[in-house]
Amino acid sequence: MKPDGTIGGTKEDCSSSTLFNLIPVGLRVVAIQSSASGHYVAMNGEGHLYTSAHFTAECRFKECVFENYYVTYSSTLYRQRESGRCWYLGINKEGQAMKGNRVKKSKAAAHFLPKLLEVAMYRDPTLHNIVEKAQGPKISKVTNVPTHLKANAKKDSKKAEAT
Repeated sequence: MKPDGTIGGTKEDCSSSTLFNLIPVGLRVVAIQSSASGHYVAMNGEGHLYTSAHFTAECRFKECVFENYYVTYSSTLYRQRESGRCWYLGINKEGQAMKGNRVKKSKAAAHFLPKLLEVAMYRDPTLHNIVEKAQGPKISKVTNVPTHLKANAKKDSKKAEAT
Protein backbone atom coordinates (compact mmCIF):
# COMPACT_ATOMS: atom_id res chain seq x y z
CA MET A 1 0.00 0.00 0.00
CA LYS A 2 1.52 3.26 -1.11
CA PRO A 3 1.36 6.44 1.01
CA ASP A 4 -1.32 7.90 -1.28
CA GLY A 5 -3.61 4.92 -0.52
CA THR A 6 -3.20 3.05 -3.80
CA ILE A 7 -2.42 -0.65 -3.82
CA GLY A 8 0.46 -1.98 -5.85
CA GLY A 9 3.67 -3.96 -5.75
CA THR A 10 7.25 -2.98 -5.04
CA LYS A 11 10.60 -4.72 -5.35
CA GLU A 12 11.61 -3.58 -1.86
CA ASP A 13 10.76 -6.26 0.67
CA CYS A 14 11.62 -4.16 3.75
CA SER A 15 9.71 -1.01 2.82
CA SER A 16 7.11 0.33 5.26
CA SER A 17 4.56 0.06 2.45
CA THR A 18 4.95 -3.73 2.43
CA LEU A 19 4.17 -4.25 6.12
CA PHE A 20 0.63 -5.36 6.93
CA ASN A 21 -1.20 -6.62 9.98
CA LEU A 22 -3.27 -9.74 9.41
CA ILE A 23 -6.20 -9.44 11.80
CA PRO A 24 -8.27 -12.60 12.32
CA VAL A 25 -11.99 -11.83 12.00
CA GLY A 26 -13.31 -15.38 11.63
CA LEU A 27 -12.27 -18.95 10.92
CA ARG A 28 -9.56 -18.63 8.22
CA VAL A 29 -10.85 -15.10 7.53
CA VAL A 30 -8.58 -12.08 7.96
CA ALA A 31 -8.58 -8.33 7.53
CA ILE A 32 -5.44 -6.90 5.94
CA GLN A 33 -4.41 -3.59 7.51
CA SER A 34 -1.48 -1.41 6.50
CA SER A 35 0.97 -0.94 9.36
CA ALA A 36 1.92 2.52 8.13
CA SER A 37 -1.48 4.11 7.43
CA GLY A 38 -3.90 1.89 9.34
CA HIS A 39 -6.11 1.55 6.25
CA TYR A 40 -7.64 -1.78 5.26
CA VAL A 41 -7.35 -3.53 1.90
CA ALA A 42 -10.82 -4.03 0.37
CA MET A 43 -12.35 -5.37 -2.85
CA ASN A 44 -15.47 -3.84 -4.40
CA GLY A 45 -18.22 -5.53 -6.42
CA GLU A 46 -16.33 -5.02 -9.69
CA GLY A 47 -13.21 -6.75 -8.35
CA HIS A 48 -11.11 -3.60 -7.95
CA LEU A 49 -8.87 -3.30 -4.90
CA TYR A 50 -9.03 -0.13 -2.83
CA THR A 51 -8.20 1.06 0.66
CA SER A 52 -10.72 1.83 3.37
CA ALA A 53 -10.18 3.85 6.54
CA HIS A 54 -12.86 1.76 8.28
CA PHE A 55 -13.37 -1.99 8.43
CA THR A 56 -16.31 -3.11 6.26
CA ALA A 57 -17.57 -6.42 4.85
CA GLU A 58 -15.50 -5.75 1.70
CA CYS A 59 -12.33 -5.90 3.86
CA ARG A 60 -12.81 -9.58 4.77
CA PHE A 61 -10.63 -12.11 2.93
CA LYS A 62 -10.41 -15.87 3.22
CA GLU A 63 -6.82 -16.95 3.83
CA CYS A 64 -5.62 -20.19 2.26
CA VAL A 65 -2.10 -21.50 3.01
CA PHE A 66 -0.53 -23.93 0.56
CA GLU A 67 2.09 -26.62 1.23
CA ASN A 68 4.81 -24.37 -0.19
CA TYR A 69 3.88 -21.70 2.42
CA TYR A 70 2.42 -19.34 -0.15
CA VAL A 71 -0.84 -17.72 0.87
CA THR A 72 -3.82 -16.63 -1.23
CA TYR A 73 -6.53 -14.21 -0.16
CA SER A 74 -10.02 -14.39 -1.67
CA SER A 75 -12.97 -12.10 -1.11
CA THR A 76 -15.58 -13.51 1.25
CA LEU A 77 -18.23 -11.27 -0.28
CA TYR A 78 -17.77 -11.54 -4.05
CA ARG A 79 -17.29 -14.40 -6.53
CA GLN A 80 -18.14 -15.31 -10.14
CA ARG A 81 -21.91 -15.48 -10.67
CA GLU A 82 -22.05 -18.47 -13.00
CA SER A 83 -19.20 -20.67 -11.81
CA GLY A 84 -18.97 -19.56 -8.19
CA ARG A 85 -15.17 -19.18 -8.51
CA CYS A 86 -13.62 -16.94 -5.84
CA TRP A 87 -12.10 -13.53 -6.56
CA TYR A 88 -8.48 -13.33 -5.40
CA LEU A 89 -6.09 -10.55 -4.49
CA GLY A 90 -3.39 -10.32 -7.13
CA ILE A 91 -0.49 -8.15 -8.26
CA ASN A 92 0.83 -8.45 -11.82
CA LYS A 93 4.48 -8.35 -12.99
CA GLU A 94 4.40 -4.56 -13.29
CA GLY A 95 3.28 -4.22 -9.66
CA GLN A 96 -0.29 -3.18 -10.45
CA ALA A 97 -3.27 -4.51 -8.53
CA MET A 98 -5.35 -6.86 -10.67
CA LYS A 99 -9.13 -7.19 -10.73
CA GLY A 100 -10.23 -10.03 -8.48
CA ASN A 101 -12.27 -11.76 -11.17
CA ARG A 102 -9.15 -11.97 -13.41
CA VAL A 103 -6.91 -13.65 -10.83
CA LYS A 104 -6.77 -17.43 -10.47
CA LYS A 105 -5.47 -19.09 -7.32
CA SER A 106 -2.98 -21.21 -9.27
CA LYS A 107 -1.19 -18.18 -10.79
CA ALA A 108 1.85 -16.50 -9.25
CA ALA A 109 0.03 -13.14 -9.19
CA ALA A 110 -2.15 -14.43 -6.34
CA HIS A 111 0.65 -16.00 -4.25
CA PHE A 112 1.91 -14.01 -1.30
CA LEU A 113 4.67 -15.01 1.10
CA PRO A 114 4.13 -13.54 4.56
CA LYS A 115 7.04 -12.76 6.87
CA LEU A 116 6.62 -13.06 10.59
CA LEU A 117 7.82 -9.85 12.21
CA GLU A 118 6.09 -9.85 15.56
CA VAL A 119 3.37 -11.87 17.22
CA ALA A 120 1.04 -10.03 19.55
CA MET A 121 -0.53 -12.39 22.05
CA TYR A 122 -2.88 -11.33 24.79
CA ARG A 123 -4.11 -13.26 27.81
CA ASP A 124 -7.63 -12.93 29.04
CA PRO A 125 -6.99 -12.75 32.77
CA THR A 126 -10.47 -13.89 33.80
CA LEU A 127 -10.18 -17.24 32.02
CA HIS A 128 -6.72 -17.98 33.41
CA ASN A 129 -7.73 -17.08 36.97
CA ILE A 130 -10.60 -19.57 36.84
CA VAL A 131 -8.33 -22.38 35.62
CA GLU A 132 -5.71 -21.66 38.29
CA LYS A 133 -8.30 -21.68 41.09
CA ALA A 134 -9.81 -24.95 39.86
CA GLN A 135 -6.44 -26.69 39.85
CA GLY A 136 -5.57 -25.63 43.40
CA PRO A 137 -2.09 -25.30 44.84
CA LYS A 138 0.56 -27.64 43.54
CA ILE A 139 2.30 -29.77 46.16
CA SER A 140 5.60 -31.25 45.13
CA LYS A 141 6.86 -34.49 46.63
CA VAL A 142 10.52 -35.35 46.74
CA THR A 143 10.87 -39.06 46.12
CA ASN A 144 14.48 -39.72 45.13
CA VAL A 145 16.33 -38.20 48.09
CA PRO A 146 19.24 -40.08 49.68
CA THR A 147 18.49 -41.39 53.20
CA HIS A 148 21.13 -39.25 54.93
CA LEU A 149 19.46 -36.10 53.54
CA LYS A 150 16.07 -37.29 54.77
CA ALA A 151 17.48 -37.74 58.27
CA ASN A 152 18.99 -34.22 58.22
CA ALA A 153 15.67 -32.79 57.05
CA LYS A 154 13.86 -34.47 60.00
CA LYS A 155 16.42 -33.04 62.47
CA ASP A 156 16.03 -29.54 60.98
CA SER A 157 12.24 -29.72 61.25
CA LYS A 158 12.46 -30.82 64.93
CA LYS A 159 14.79 -27.89 65.69
CA ALA A 160 12.35 -25.49 64.05
CA GLU A 161 9.47 -26.86 66.16
CA ALA A 162 11.47 -26.46 69.39
CA THR A 163 12.15 -22.75 68.82
